[in-house]
Order: sequence, then C-alpha cells, then structure tokens
Amino acid sequence: MADITHFPMEQLQDLECCLDSNPPWAEAILLAFQNYILMLGTSVMIPSWIVHAMGGSDGDKARVIQTLLFVAGINTLLQTLFGTRLPTVVGGGSSAYIYPIAYIITDSSLQQISDPHERFIQTMRAIQGALIVASSIQIILGYSQVWGLFSRFFSPLGMAPVVGLVGLGLFQRGFPVLGDCVEIGIPMLLLVIGLSQYLKHVRPFRDVPIFERFPVLICVPIVWIYAVILTASGAYRHKPDTTQNSCRTDRANLISTAPWFMFPYPFQWGPPTFSAGHSFAMMSAVIVSMVESTGAYMAASRLAIATPPPAYVLSRGIGWQGIGVLLDGVYGSVTGSTVSVENVGLLGLTRVGSRRVVQISSGFMIFFSILGKFGAVFASIPFPIFAALYCILFGLVASIGISFLQFTNLNCMRNLIIIGLTLFLGISVPQFFDQYWTSSRHGLVHTNAGWFNAFLNTLFSSPPTVGLIVAVLLDNTLEVERSKKDRGMPWWVKFRTFKGDNRNEEFYTLPFNLNRLFPPT
Repeated sequence: MADITHFPMEQLQDLECCLDSNPPWAEAILLAFQNYILMLGTSVMIPSWIVHAMGGSDGDKARVIQTLLFVAGINTLLQTLFGTRLPTVVGGGSSAYIYPIAYIITDSSLQQISDPHERFIQTMRAIQGALIVASSIQIILGYSQVWGLFSRFFSPLGMAPVVGLVGLGLFQRGFPVLGDCVEIGIPMLLLVIGLSQYLKHVRPFRDVPIFERFPVLICVPIVWIYAVILTASGAYRHKPDTTQNSCRTDRANLISTAPWFMFPYPFQWGPPTFSAGHSFAMMSAVIVSMVESTGAYMAASRLAIATPPPAYVLSRGIGWQGIGVLLDGVYGSVTGSTVSVENVGLLGLTRVGSRRVVQISSGFMIFFSILGKFGAVFASIPFPIFAALYCILFGLVASIGISFLQFTNLNCMRNLIIIGLTLFLGISVPQFFDQYWTSSRHGLVHTNAGWFNAFLNTLFSSPPTVGLIVAVLLDNTLEVERSKKDRGMPWWVKFRTFKGDNRNEEFYTLPFNLNRLFPPT
C-alpha cells in the first residue's frame, strides 16, 4: 500500500477557488444568486407539505416560507463568520424534522380544535416550543466540546460511507421526483450535464467559463420558460392532479398570496407552547441534523480545499447550528436548520468553494424573504427542475465521501466489511422504516408513547445516522490497534486538533481577532 501519510490534501483537481480566495465581485454575486436559487427547492417543498398537513392556507404557506428563508440567511451568515467558517448554506426544510412534526400535528389536543386557522396557529406555537427546547442539545454538545470529543472516534474509513450516505440517502428526492414530470425533468438533467461537463471549456465571454460556473442560472430559466409554454398551451389540461401539481407553473399559489413586504419578527405566531413529549420527539431530529451536518461539513472541507475541520471547529459549528435551531423556534419557521447538501454539491459542480460567495447568498435570502412577491416568483419554480439538479449534486456529495477511501487500505478485508456493511445498512434500514410511513401510522415503532415512536423512527430513518452508528461501532471495536494505518489514521490524526496542522489556522481562525477571546481548545 502507498504511504498514506504523504498524500497531499489538495488532491481534488480543477478546483479554481478555495476557501480563502475570492472570485471577482460580479462573478461572486452571480454565484451567490445561484446558491440562493438552488436552496429554494427543499425550502419550499417540505414547509409546503407541513403547512398543508397543519391545515394552513396558501397565505400561511407563503408567510412560513418567507420566515424560513429569512432565518436561513441569518444562520448561513453566522455559520460562515463564527461557526465552521466553511462555505456551507444552512437552510431549513430538513426532512429530519418530518417525524417529530407529524407527531405534533396529530396530537389529540390540537386535533380537537375545529377552526383550521386556529389549529394551524396553535400547532405552530407547539412546534416553536419544541424547537426552542430541542436546540439545547446542539448548543450543549457543541459549546461543551462533547461532539468534538466524540469525533475522536472518526476516521477516514468511517467517514467515507457516512459522507457518502449524506448524498445517497437523499435519492428519493432525485429521479423519483423528476419522474413526476419527465417532460421538464429529463431536459433539465441533460442540459445541466451537457453545459457543465461537455461545454465546460467553452468560454464565449472573456476568460470566464460561464457554462461551468453558472449551469443553474443558465438551465433553470430555459427549462422554466419551457414549462410555462407547456402550461399555457394546455398540455396538462386533462392530466391527473399529481402530474398537474408537479408540472404546471401556476399551481404553487405563492405569487398571489405572498405579501409585497413582510419583515419576519420573533414570536409572530404568538407565544410558544411547551410540552415534554413534543420536545423529546424534536430532540431526535436535532441529533439527526447534527450527524448529517457533520458529514456535509466534511464534504464541504474537501471541496473548499481545506483540511477536515478539527474537533474544536466541528464543535463550534454544531454549537452555532444549535443557535440557528433556536432562532427557527423563536421566529417560527416550521422546521429546524441543517446544512444544505445540494449547495455543498454545487461547490464541486462550479469548482468554486468561496466563503464570500455563500455570505453574499445569505444576503439574497434575507432580501427576497422581506420582498415577498419577488421571492415568490423564484419559489414557484416546478420541483422536478430541482430534482434534476439533485440527481447530479447529491451524487457528487456521495462521491466526495467515497474519495476519503484513498487514505485507507482497500486491500484489507476488515475495511471492506466495514464499508460494505455501513453502506448497505445505511440504505436498507431507513428504507425498511419508511415502508411503515402511512397517513394513520407514522413509522415502524408504534407504541402508546407517541414521543418515543417519533424519536426512534426519526433516528433510524436517517441513512447518515444509521451509517455513523454502524461505522463508529465497527471501526472502533474490530482490531483497532493493528489497523491504524489501514484505517488512514496517520493522515487523519494531525487534523484532530486545531494546531495539529498549520493550515487549520489559515482556514478556521475566527474573524475580528476573536481567537484571542475564544482560543481553540
């Protein structure tokens, strides 16, 4: 086996802009707007489903989405300034929160409310209270450095399948959703691949590879206009409702119901209500979000040509993510925050991993959340268009995870067993749990304690969480001392501490000389 201690960190080729370098301002603004457009997909889809299940109106849906985007902008800015400082978008709309929120929605005390709008308001207050309490998990584990201490059990061998599952675990948002409207999904998929891969060296304007840098900005308007033409021509007039909801560009009802101007403010739905059962259920989603975000941070560090985040930086990022979940509860954005996996994939597709770009994109989130009508125009893009992008971006994140295996010995049967078992169970176990998701039974675990059901169903429905449990358990119990080199530890161990590698200070030092006040531990 090659000496893995001498592999360069910058082994990813063709990345032209890393963490601390910045593209020109005009290019940075366009890249930032591209990040904003991409994060709208899940930020609209999941909250829309939740508001509908809560009995909210189209006006409530528009208001919730605006609030979610506003808080996402704040959380992204805080994370890039004071958290991990990686170029990651911290958005709402995480599927990790679906099980606990479904449990809260079906609470008998809330279902007894006959008026739909009043039931929506009371449910929103209950979700707010649960998010506020549950955020303490990430805040405590982050700022106490407990999550950083736990990360000492990580290795390249364990992280490879876990990061891979961060991308592969979202396969249901890819082609299954694209297939709901193949007439716009397939053209979008082919167009993005053609421009970003086959025409990436074509530079019609100066020296900027526009097809490689801006595939989302170019392809989304083209296919969106094509979808508008199909809708206006009556192509879906006699199609089933599922097809019409997926394909038509006039079904979102966001533009007509969104206010021209709305400034989200704390407790806009009223004072939150607190319930021990709701809070315990929501804690499971916060744990899952923490695991998934850890995998996303590892992928983002590779794509930004940075070192893997040291334990102190990882804990700092999780702590600030907990602050973000707290803000979600205070403002009432329906779901908690997590790292946007699709935006991590975009770093690799555009080959630009700049912190400045993501910080500018947070400004777009805040700006368009306040100017509701303008933001609603972009939020009404048919979801199969996003699904086509997810097919590429989630797959890219998965491949970044697999790339960690280059630091391990793939001729070692111990390693192959751990990798195979982690990947297989990470996909198979959540799929088994998801089979039991119905309108009457939310998950496999079905006891009289609803919070307990939601807790376990949430944990074991997350591919990265199942993968982390399996990988950490096996990697730290099977022939540990004899397999240090095979696991990739000689390369990995120097990145555990902040001062273990001189590049850590370059990438992760806090701005404004704050490291003097908060020195790395």
